[in-house]
Amino acid sequence: MKELKKASFQTRDIAHLLQEGIIVKVKPGLYRLANFIDIALPAITINATGYTISVGIMDVCRAIPEGVICLASALELYGLTTFNPSEIYVAIPNASKKPKIEYPPVKIFYFRDRFYRTGIEKIMAGDVTVNIYNMEKTICDVFRYRNKIGEDIALEGLKNYMLRKDASINKLREYAEICRVKTIMMPYLKALIKE
Repeated sequence: MKELKKASFQTRDIAHLLQEGIIVKVKPGLYRLANFIDIALPAITINATGYTISVGIMDVCRAIPEGVICLASALELYGLTTFNPSEIYVAIPNASKKPKIEYPPVKIFYFRDRFYRTGIEKIMAGDVTVNIYNMEKTICDVFRYRNKIGEDIALEGLKNYMLRKDASINKLREYAEICRVKTIMMPYLKALIKE
C-alpha cells in the first residue's frame, strides 16, 4: 500500500486495479501483481541451499512474519514428498490471533510453545526471510499430525529423508522426543534401517 501511494495511486485507483484483476490483495495493506506468478517470477531458487521458494510462500512470509512453513509445505520444499498441498501450511504460536490473509490459500496450525520454537531455520529468498522447520522437525510434526495430513505422507517423508546422505538418525530421535512421537515413529524408522 505504501509503495502504491508513493507512486500516486489513490484508494479508488487501487480498488479499480483489484476489480480489474490486475493486482491481488494478499492481506490488508499488502498487494501484488496478479500475473506475477505466471510471468515475472514463477519461483526463486536459493543457490546456497538449492531449495526453490515459491512466490506464494514468499507472500505468506511477508504477511505472517511470525509464521513458520511447516508440515506438508515444508516436506514439499525439501523434496521429501510427491504430495502437492493446495494450501500453504503455516505454524504460528498457540496464543496468536488468526492472521488475515486473502491470498494465497493458507492453512494455519496453532503450535504450543514447546513445539513452535524448536527447529526453526531461516532461509533468505531475495528480501524475504522464510521461517521453516528443519527436515527432522518437519518429519516429526507430520507424524504428530498424521491423522489430519495422512499417514502415507508421513511415511513417504520419512523414507525419502532416510535416502538422503545428510540423514541423521540422532537428530530425528531428538525431535521425535520433543514432538512426543518417538513411540509412534521409531518402529517405522527401525524397519527402514533394516531394509
